[in-house]
Amino acid sequence: MQSSNGPRGAGDGPERPAGNQEERGTPSRDVTFEDPWHDARASGWGELDSAGAPVPAVPPARGEPGATAIRARDVYVEVQRSAAFQEVRGRYRRFVVPGVVGFLVWYLGYVVTATTAPGLMARPVAGAVNVGMLAGLGQFLTTFLLTWAYARHARLHRDRAALELRWDTQELARGARGGAQ
Repeated sequence: MQSSNGPRGAGDGPERPAGNQEERGTPSRDVTFEDPWHDARASGWGELDSAGAPVPAVPPARGEPGATAIRARDVYVEVQRSAAFQEVRGRYRRFVVPGVVGFLVWYLGYVVTATTAPGLMARPVAGAVNVGMLAGLGQFLTTFLLTWAYARHARLHRDRAALELRWDTQELARGARGGAQ
């Protein structure tokens, strides 16, 4: 993207190159472009409207607390404390915590065994395939199995309840904002 302060070539807009203005007697240091965004105030503060009256103040930013933001926040706190939300989070934790612990034990066991018992990992199983290669391939297999089990568990045990909870939350938040969306 080009800056509006730099010279442009022909056909790039209504601006004229600095060379053309010098030919008409305007010095190059006083070059002004016919750019509507050049020197425009970004904040909108201190500007006048077409009637000469000051422009109204800029509305508060999204991060600033207002009356509707406080009520919407209360909705989310209320939903977080609800039994339905606690049930969804409990189902999530009951699957994820044992899965993560089991996978980390299996992974760290593989790494520790590979570093402390290289003779065991080098033991041939069939031809050129050894215990280390099978354990390494087992890491990939367990990763895919754990991913599949997580997706299945989420689909069967959490997704419907979470979707209903999200729908209810949005309805309550919309009501707290006074229907404005």
